[in-house]
Amino acid sequence: MSRKIAWWGSAVFGLAVVAGLPLAQAKEWTSVNIATEGSYEPWNLTLPGGKISGFEPELMDVLCERMKLKCNVAVQNWDGMIASLNAGKFDVLMDAIVITDERKQVMDFSVPYARTPASFVALKADLLPGKSGPAGALSLDLDATHTKASIANLHKALDGKTIGIASGTVYTAFIDEQFKDVATVREYNSSAEAVLDLQAGRIDVVFDDVTFLDSLMAKPENKDLAYTGPQIKGPIFGEGEALGFRKQDTDLKARFDAELQKAMADGTVKKLSEKWFKVDLTPGA
Repeated sequence: MSRKIAWWGSAVFGLAVVAGLPLAQAKEWTSVNIATEGSYEPWNLTLPGGKISGFEPELMDVLCERMKLKCNVAVQNWDGMIASLNAGKFDVLMDAIVITDERKQVMDFSVPYARTPASFVALKADLLPGKSGPAGALSLDLDATHTKASIANLHKALDGKTIGIASGTVYTAFIDEQFKDVATVREYNSSAEAVLDLQAGRIDVVFDDVTFLDSLMAKPENKDLAYTGPQIKGPIFGEGEALGFRKQDTDLKARFDAELQKAMADGTVKKLSEKWFKVDLTPGA
């Protein structure tokens, strides 16, 4: 429940003061439990020895040290992450989570620390029309007419194809809304599973975040993969990636917001972004 006081909350508050009853105190945060997927490289990944690393875990190490917080990072499947947060299993979500209006209904977000485009990947670079890479990127807003016109060639090229997409991501809704009328959309528990099916020839194309795809395609065993069609970016994918919090934990969110803003101002986020993504993905860069 939100800490915003409803009319009945105000009444209870008044009665407590009059009666001398103890009021709820803000939690003294000395440690936090953080959930990450541990398999969404380079945002987060699990090293051979079991250590969790990547852009977000390294950023979290900096933030927690500055806040003098003990941060316990654990792996959690994406499809159960938000439910686990609200059930109290975790205090913070850290998994390249994009801020959207729909997600704002059930959780709160920190200030965004990155904003990334997405792209299609296939076994053939010429499967879809358009120039791949940043130079040919399409920037889409929330105007349905503009979006429909901008992706008309993609819509036509994907007619009869099967698109793989990780379930429950900000990209899932985009693929469903724009292509489900002409293509078969197959959802997976993880992005990695979708790519495996692509390589096995069970689907025609995968749509995902370019930072994940760049990392994946840099590995020799994935040399058969190729970008196809233009990158897609813009407000249609929300405000950017951020940490997730329970709605009632406004004090914890405020602490992370303050440190994130400092880390962006002093260049820490930019430095880590360039280390892991080879480009500055901080909002506004």
